[in-house]
Amino acid sequence: MSLKKSVSVFGVTGSIGTSTVDILKSHADKYSVDAVTAHRNVEALAQIARDLSAKFAVIGDPDLYDELCDALAGSGIEAGAGESALIDAAQRPSDIVIAAIVGAAGLKPTLAAIRRGARVGLANKETLVCAGALMTAEVAQHGATLIPVDSEHSAIFQVLEDRPEHQVDRILLTASGGPFREWSLDNMKSVTRAQALAHPNWDMGAKISIDSATMMNKGLELIEAWHLFPVPEDKIEIVVHPQSVVHSMVEYCDGSVLAQLGSPDMRTPIAYALAWPERIKVDVPRLDFATIGGLNFQQPDTERFPALRLARQALQEGGTLPTVLNGANEVAVEAFLRDQIGFLDVAGIVETVMNKIGSHRLTDLDQVFETDAMVRRETAACIAAV
Repeated sequence: MSLKKSVSVFGVTGSIGTSTVDILKSHADKYSVDAVTAHRNVEALAQIARDLSAKFAVIGDPDLYDELCDALAGSGIEAGAGESALIDAAQRPSDIVIAAIVGAAGLKPTLAAIRRGARVGLANKETLVCAGALMTAEVAQHGATLIPVDSEHSAIFQVLEDRPEHQVDRILLTASGGPFREWSLDNMKSVTRAQALAHPNWDMGAKISIDSATMMNKGLELIEAWHLFPVPEDKIEIVVHPQSVVHSMVEYCDGSVLAQLGSPDMRTPIAYALAWPERIKVDVPRLDFATIGGLNFQQPDTERFPALRLARQALQEGGTLPTVLNGANEVAVEAFLRDQIGFLDVAGIVETVMNKIGSHRLTDLDQVFETDAMVRRETAACIAAV
């Protein structure tokens, strides 16, 4: 790693993005920054672009272009806005792209980076949920490298070591269980936005925090894992692990179970994606096993957390159903954050939309976008009827 690697960060003002910035600042001798993007936070985007001496900064909302230009005045940093500028950022010749735009909005720029053969640190699980088979085909066609950034998939990636499928008995995705792991269904009916956002172990953005509370996040990760790793759907299991110390495990045919452990800090998997196949030092809390004392595991409850059942159904039926699952969930989560629906309504609305739209054969990426748009309209109508 004697020569600097150039890095672009999509979604630089979110939780993954700011953790990436922290690593890039502490390893300025190893990495330079080409492009950074954000959705609407102009002030934070401009400051990060200046701090990292980025060459190009893009704001997703085109109405904020002039504001971004003003914020970057005198810096020499090129400004862009809107979807076309996000694609331009993805097509620039950086060595590594950290894809951390939340939701289906990250699909097009991630695809553009893949199509130029970049190494993509994938923190946007919705990309594989919505269009997994199509995306992995693009990776193979263009010689891109996909490194998972989700802590669970990073853990599996680190311990799987390209082992052939016949040697793997199970992949075990760990889940914290979220803030309502021990709550009854009756108590969950009155969950507030503040309670759902208060994750016990991880510091995440609003959308991912709600997904963790409903356990939809783990359902999406189930689908993502199936696309990333060479095992059948029935060999991928979810196990609740409240301490979030074991990030995931792989059980081999000889009975060995290999796990990746670490503090619940996203800087570790981000650093691995940046440095792969090397490792770089990251200032994260080290595990003190004597203090931890014990590690607990239990089966997830699909009655209290039906999102897990819905995600498994979407994976099993395939086609466009995972796209339906994801789009409906994004709209329902936003409605909950706006106090338009209750906490338990989130999964209920997703199930209603899945049953109404159903699954269709997935043929191309245009169909993904068309399905996503239709799902969002249908979900908004369901929410209005609540």
